[in-house]
Amino acid sequence: MSFARTALLMAAMTALFLFFGLMLGGEAGMLIALVIAAGLNFMAYWRADKIVLSMHGAREVTKRDAPELVSIVERLSRRAGLPMPKVYIVDDAQPNAFATGRNPEHAAVAATTGLLRILSHDEVEGVMAHELAHVKNRDTLIMTITATIAGAISMLANFALFFGGSRNNPLGIIGTILMMILAPLAAMLVQMAISRTREFAADREGAQICGQPLALAGALAKLHQGARATVSERAEQNPATAHMFIVNPLNGRSFDSLFSTHPRMEDRIFRLETMAEQGGFTRPARGRSAGSSVPETDTSPKGRGPWG
Repeated sequence: MSFARTALLMAAMTALFLFFGLMLGGEAGMLIALVIAAGLNFMAYWRADKIVLSMHGAREVTKRDAPELVSIVERLSRRAGLPMPKVYIVDDAQPNAFATGRNPEHAAVAATTGLLRILSHDEVEGVMAHELAHVKNRDTLIMTITATIAGAISMLANFALFFGGSRNNPLGIIGTILMMILAPLAAMLVQMAISRTREFAADREGAQICGQPLALAGALAKLHQGARATVSERAEQNPATAHMFIVNPLNGRSFDSLFSTHPRMEDRIFRLETMAEQGGFTRPARGRSAGSSVPETDTSPKGRGPWG
């Protein structure tokens, strides 16, 4: 099912890319777009995760560099029945996180320094569980492919400025104007469709993995406020990756941020609070084997991250 969904997405994104190539340069433009799309699909499958990590300046860490964070991911991965992903930290004051990778065996999770600074231990667990849920549900490949091709579609709008006057353009100046408006809009709509449906599922699965729906809800509230108050320069420069983050990293400086790539935060928090009211959750015990668990508790200091 996951393979079919991914193949369908790649076909749809490729068709969209070809359409805008046709709009830009006629049949010749469509052929060029076909070649570029084939290369992008190949790259998106094998290398897009590394490209996304590089875009955001992520650095891989081990237990020696970030023992608390790596231990959390290790413990939750065992609880979720997943291979241990690579762990990255992004030097960014905006609190946020994302996951990437073509499958669970080649996955990576990343958290910003801003996130580690403001969240409690339990809230970090909730966020990492959410990202591991994306890995478990195999959303990461779809989201990474979408980011790669959506970015390429948006680039076509810039090409329209230089090649829009070509005689191969079937609609002339009208086609150029349409390209400049519709290309980035189409890319954003695809991002919205992918992210909005998957975030709710990852919230639910993440709450089950960590056993603490309220910890994840509290983390989302803090991250939402923090992302609105703090500009992420890398995110603003790479808006095509916005849907990959746990909360929208765009805070209004970009045209893309007019269209939210995420569900309403109030709805996400409400669903998690409803899950907590229904009960029946257990959390992984710290420092114990993956199979052990204790009733949900919250013993971490309030309002202070585990890294000081």
